[in-house]
Amino acid sequence: MMLKNKVQLITYPDSLGGDLKALDQLMKEKLQNLFPGGVHILPPFPSSGDRGFAPLTYLEIDPEFGSWEDIRSIGENHDVLLDLMVNHISKQSPYFQDFFKKGRQSEYADYFITLDKIWEDGQPKEEDINKMFLRRKRPYSTFTIENTGEEEQVWTTFGKSDPSEQIDLDVHSEKVKQLFVDFFDNFKANNVSIVRLDAVGYIIKKLGTSCFFVEPDIYQFLEWIKSIADARGITLLPEVHAHYETQYKLAEKGYWIYDFILPYRVLETLINRRSDALKSYLKDRPHKQFTMLDCHDGIPVKPDLDDLIDTKEAQSIVDEAVKRGSNLSLILSDEHKSEDGFDVHQIRCTYYSVLNENDDAYLAARAIQFFTPGIPQVYYVGLLAGENNEEKVNETGDGREINRENFTIEQIEAAFNKDVVKRLTELIRFRNEYDAFNGDFKVLDSRDDEVTLHFAKDHLYCTLHIDLTTYQATIVYLNEFDEVVEYVI
Repeated sequence: MMLKNKVQLITYPDSLGGDLKALDQLMKEKLQNLFPGGVHILPPFPSSGDRGFAPLTYLEIDPEFGSWEDIRSIGENHDVLLDLMVNHISKQSPYFQDFFKKGRQSEYADYFITLDKIWEDGQPKEEDINKMFLRRKRPYSTFTIENTGEEEQVWTTFGKSDPSEQIDLDVHSEKVKQLFVDFFDNFKANNVSIVRLDAVGYIIKKLGTSCFFVEPDIYQFLEWIKSIADARGITLLPEVHAHYETQYKLAEKGYWIYDFILPYRVLETLINRRSDALKSYLKDRPHKQFTMLDCHDGIPVKPDLDDLIDTKEAQSIVDEAVKRGSNLSLILSDEHKSEDGFDVHQIRCTYYSVLNENDDAYLAARAIQFFTPGIPQVYYVGLLAGENNEEKVNETGDGREINRENFTIEQIEAAFNKDVVKRLTELIRFRNEYDAFNGDFKVLDSRDDEVTLHFAKDHLYCTLHIDLTTYQATIVYLNEFDEVVEYVI
């Protein structure tokens, strides 16, 4: 399917008004003209952890959020993007619960990666594990099978608990492949237009490798799953946090990718009031990308910006972000830290707060995002110019909760009355409606304390100019009467 070059919303199913029905109503009313590009609904499935990212199944919607009828209704007027955690499924899923009870006698036993699929004798070897890009201290969990009392060790890339709540799927298994086909059939039946392959970089486990984005195996899987999606008119968005060259390889093969570099580059530009690194980056990046500034996790740093940033300079940006109330997600495996020990995976914050709640700086950041080629996504907290939620971090002990606040309809109404949100929604409408954004992009020459970006199509054009000394952002464009208009954001 053809994606719309317009702004998309990212939200949890319960974050704007409490459930999917409220979201549907908002999309039809208050947000009607803001997100014609669609809405990314973070996992609305029954889940046992990680706020939806440990799904029990993709064939049901958690009744607390609503039903597939609500998804279908939203999908009648908007492209709906849903996640498929292609790497893992919940420990509480019917598939794993059956394996947990019956072990190798379970009809689902082949769904999972028992360690004898990796090591012939089933015994993990430290020298192999030391080469791996780890998301937890040990990439496997031990379970005692109920019927036999035997121990089984299965691969678990993610998860904070031990044994993990998220059990890896064996993508080489024919049964797992059929499961994915069933999921895509269900997505199509319920008006889902785009599927994000979450954590797809971790699906291949191979000795002697990092077990992350293993080539060429990963491309073989992607080609297979793309054929499944294409046959159903669904667009795929692989989600890969990796060295930028890895992302660019996906782009070269025609896949949509995420611009995980832009959020840091924009932050660095606004904190340092220097644009040279940003302008250099914007001149040389694939255009077939989804752009974002904020999301449910954090601002990516490592490994996404490896070899693009000086770690000492990056440390000063990180220190400033922490001073402004951010917290950090760190790289666990020593082998994947920088040589000097720099280990910041993500900066966790609201984008409004990391810019010191400065309205002009925040709108300048959004303007840069919207003038960067690609499909812009705006996270719901960013839409409402939400501030860091320290209380929730302290209450849960999860640093990601700093940027995951839920808003009632009353709070949403109040946020829309804020000057910064009014200015942002006006900017979003301009990005959606002005046709030059479907044309050619240029980074125009400017001083280091300025940013000047330009789009042109036929006789139409729009030019963004940002003065980094004041954060004032201005758009000059040609209107439908061929008049030059200056729009101060």
